[in-house]
Amino acid sequence: MLKEQSNQELSMRKRCSLLQVNRSSLYIEKQGSESPLNLELMEHIDRKYLDHPEYGAERMHTWLVHDMNYDVNIKRINRLYYGVMGLHSLMPGPHTSRANKVHKKYPYLLRKLKITRPNQVWQTDITYIPMHKGFMYMIAIIDVYSRKILYWDLGNTMEAMWCCRVLEECIEMHGRPEILNTDQGSQFTSDDFVYRVINNGIKLSMDGQGRALDNIYIERFWRTLKYEHIYIRPAKDGKDLRDGVTWFIKYYNAERRHTELENKTPDTIFKTKNHIRLKAA
Repeated sequence: MLKEQSNQELSMRKRCSLLQVNRSSLYIEKQGSESPLNLELMEHIDRKYLDHPEYGAERMHTWLVHDMNYDVNIKRINRLYYGVMGLHSLMPGPHTSRANKVHKKYPYLLRKLKITRPNQVWQTDITYIPMHKGFMYMIAIIDVYSRKILYWDLGNTMEAMWCCRVLEECIEMHGRPEILNTDQGSQFTSDDFVYRVINNGIKLSMDGQGRALDNIYIERFWRTLKYEHIYIRPAKDGKDLRDGVTWFIKYYNAERRHTELENKTPDTIFKTKNHIRLKAA
């Protein structure tokens, strides 16, 4: 089964390469599967969640009904919040994580850990990205020390094999980290993903349930991406979205200075520190 999925993915990549198109452009027809009302609700939920990640579906429903004047039931918001957008609130409670109860969970390894170099700790996560007519999902991997976005991709589903491919390609480009931190989403607790992490000699760290701030650096990046690009330049389709995100991440890594990095860019910190570390080794 695993081999069959890999062959399908390779076949898709070959076809896209021959046609000289991005894979995301093949999914454009699938982006409008939600009704206009649902897409509108999802954008409101996404914006509110960035400011209030403690809001679960029930509290989000209360806000939409009483403050935004929507006449919608909790069942609809539950489906959009958990099933479509894959969100979970900071506060523990029913449905606060999309974790698979059968999958093994790993301990959180970053508490009190001093992070002193690139490729010591990576964090990865998936988020919902709204467009003019539809939405896509985005996965990204960030180097915690330098804040550099090492790798990212867009897709129309949140499948474990997608996450596996992104991890493998990131390792191929940048080497492997000592620790990879994720949330407890079923993609990251799946046997396929865990196998790739462990088989590469990486320690797997997972957020505590209902503790989104354990993955704080990638969460901050999502907020930056959405407020500085996605919401002010909504994409018209998958290709437009990929082109826009490509531009923004180049800007974020190479030009956007971070106060926490002494006003240096992620690229500068990653390249300088990595060069010194490799030279010393």
